[in-house]
Amino acid sequence: MRLLFIRHGIAGDRDEWAKSGRPDTDRPLTDRGRTRMRRAARGLVRLVSRPDLIATSPYLRAAETAAIVSKAFGGPAPVELTALVPGVDYADLVTWLRSQKATGTVALVGHEPHLSGALCYFLTGRREAFHEFKKGGAVLVQLADPPTAGVARLVWAMEPGQLRRIDD
Repeated sequence: MRLLFIRHGIAGDRDEWAKSGRPDTDRPLTDRGRTRMRRAARGLVRLVSRPDLIATSPYLRAAETAAIVSKAFGGPAPVELTALVPGVDYADLVTWLRSQKATGTVALVGHEPHLSGALCYFLTGRREAFHEFKKGGAVLVQLADPPTAGVARLVWAMEPGQLRRIDD
């Protein structure tokens, strides 16, 4: 199994959003964020085969990003996964992955610093992050079978601008 980690695209300003009184979980992508993410997703299509699963944090900006990725690949429809909510233990993600029937690629759309922590957990088994995802950035790793912390192998890491240039 391969894991494609994707950080959500550019969302509205956190402080400005907070003034609206609405929860941060409902903060959407900006128009610019949607446009850039569509281009980055087209770059992903050139790098990775169609995912068997696309899982997303239930936060709106991640769900919108997952929908853009799904559309670029022609499916599958994203599924919400609470293991991608910031602060949830990375072991919950391992448990979920082990319960899936996927043998190809699983795309995971989430947030910083949780996403980089999960990536590093799969690579090293440690809970400290040494990689930082930019908004719209992606990393592909190869997992062991069954998925286990500390034994993944890095395939590639791309910043969002690199993914967009692939689409050019």
